[in-house]
Amino acid sequence: MQAKVAVVRFPGSNCDLDAVSALRTFRNVEADLVWHEEPSIGEYDAIVLPGGFSFGDYLRAGAIAARSPALRRVRESAERGTPILGICNGFQILIEAGLLPGSLLRNNSLRFVCKWVTIRVENDSTSFTRGMRKGQVLRIPIAHNEGRFYTSERELRELSDAGQAVFRYSDERGRPTPSANPTGTLDGIAGVCNRAGNVVGLMPHPERATEPILSPFGSADGSLIFRSMLESI
Repeated sequence: MQAKVAVVRFPGSNCDLDAVSALRTFRNVEADLVWHEEPSIGEYDAIVLPGGFSFGDYLRAGAIAARSPALRRVRESAERGTPILGICNGFQILIEAGLLPGSLLRNNSLRFVCKWVTIRVENDSTSFTRGMRKGQVLRIPIAHNEGRFYTSERELRELSDAGQAVFRYSDERGRPTPSANPTGTLDGIAGVCNRAGNVVGLMPHPERATEPILSPFGSADGSLIFRSMLESI
């Protein structure tokens, strides 16, 4: 079966080609760049909103893109159960569009953070983690200025109880220590999902960790996220 995956391109996207390249490393995958105004977005088996600075990050990161024609079609696809992945700026867009809970604030250092990190899988039943096991540790890079997840205490409890915290920053042994949290994000959360588990957003960049040659650590852990997506399809 040929899986068709749309990588949505917004004005200011800069990780879109990386995502397409990563997806094309898998057999039987047709990955297309799709302009955010194209009506064909909803016709794909899965949708990826890539990283970058959509619409220059004016107002708030992802705020303008969340109101583009693409998000109407993404919302319709989400309701049908289509796997949808938001990476970095794509995560910001999904939150601004109300498809994922919480908010993403500036890093507590008030600086752009670009480094390799380790994250722990907290929920292994989403469309993007079902090929992994709960507690598994992945080595993947981050590169963002506004990735500090935040929500109210009540919403945090509800989110945790529902298994919507998908990834947490951890050390190499899987311990969510303060020193392993690179941006001060609430409860170490690096990624969340919707209640159905088919929409996932995360700040780390799996497309930059799909081939060992791309990593100083030889990590291809990002490919596990895309492989899980293909299993879901």
